[in-house]
Amino acid sequence: MNPTEITAPSGTPFVDVVREFAAPPAAVFRAHVDPELFARWTGPRSMQLQSVDLNPVPGGRWQYAFRAGGPEHFGFFGVFHAVETDRRIVQTFEFSMAPGQVGISTTTFTDLGGRTRLTLHEVYPSVEARDAALQSGMEYGIREGYERLDEVLTA
Repeated sequence: MNPTEITAPSGTPFVDVVREFAAPPAAVFRAHVDPELFARWTGPRSMQLQSVDLNPVPGGRWQYAFRAGGPEHFGFFGVFHAVETDRRIVQTFEFSMAPGQVGISTTTFTDLGGRTRLTLHEVYPSVEARDAALQSGMEYGIREGYERLDEVLTA
């Protein structure tokens, strides 16, 4: 299993994630845009995914929602801005528990000769918004989600 590197330089509104997968970029990309595959890996195992809707075209909307054991639902949503097959996705993102705090993320898929290096760069509207996301358990969800993605890619 490959480590997930997450960096969030102090005083900046950025989060950077780097992770390698033992699968070609086409497979890793597809797992990010195919709703059925996406539902199999996104988020931590402890949360129940309630819904997924992905329309991976420029201007297309996306959303997914979780239930964390109780009646409370929370979700993420945004708009795709660039979708370059097997290469790059640029999209906005917003968390339902932080309305109006819209960020933008760029995910790139680099071919390493049958393996893929995924690089995610997220820009938050402020350092405070970024810090709140980090304190919410975001790192745990990313790490466990990418472990689950490894399982999906090898199945």
